[in-house]
Amino acid sequence: MPRGSKDKYTAEQKRKAEHIEDSYEKKGVSKDEAEARAWATVNKQSGGGDKAGGSGRKKPASAKSEDRQESSRRAVASRKGHTRNSKASRDTQTVDSLMKEARDKKIPGRSSMRKQELIEALRKAS
Repeated sequence: MPRGSKDKYTAEQKRKAEHIEDSYEKKGVSKDEAEARAWATVNKQSGGGDKAGGSGRKKPASAKSEDRQESSRRAVASRKGHTRNSKASRDTQTVDSLMKEARDKKIPGRSSMRKQELIEALRKAS
């Protein structure tokens, strides 16, 4: 079960989490796991509770928008049956997200690579 109070979340965020939780439960995920995943998704997309009095660490609107777009791209790819590491899934990712993945895997020369080169390097590194 997710920790902490949900008082700092807006009604829209709470509705979104409930809808996501219902979707996971329909897929056969346990109630606790579905709730945890739902709140993690809401936090990823909106940067946490939007009401005043929070921790003071908020994502800028542009970062929230980028996270929503990336999340929807991944969702579309998975609906088409592509896993996150598949070629089709990587083709749908942005260069920025590919660059972050390459940085995490410490791929040398990544800063001068084009998108296709990043995809190939990530495929080899997997």
